Amino acid sequence: QVQLVESGGGLAQAGDSLRLSCAVSGRTFSNYAMGWFRQAPGKEREFLAAITWSSSSTSYPGSLKGRFTISRDNAKNTVYLQMNNLKPEDTAVYYCAAATLPTVTFDLPGVYCCWGQGTQVTVSS
Repeated sequence: QVQLVESGGGLAQAGDSLRLSCAVSGRTFSNYAMGWFRQAPGKEREFLAAITWSSSSTSYPGSLKGRFTISRDNAKNTVYLQMNNLKPEDTAVYYCAAATLPTVTFDLPGVYCCWGQGTQVTVSS
């Protein structure tokens, strides 16, 4: 199985930037793509970004309007989420996830087999 550990969350002010990291270990040979999601209390888990390991093709929802960028470092087995111009509504627990089967529906949580424990991001006004 794939093990994922998120880091980089914390407190931020509106307008700040943060970069989240997701360290990947385990059966990385079967890992096709990585995704970032977030979940605020009482809300559905929201898709943020995805990237494939082989081609680094990326996928984003239109709602983020270019504020978030996903990237990966194959040598370090690490995926990043760069978050710019943070807003209070970005406050949530942020999760990375791994997909082991080829897919194009990156926004669906069911596509991902493995999830990290999450890292809290809190943005104040």
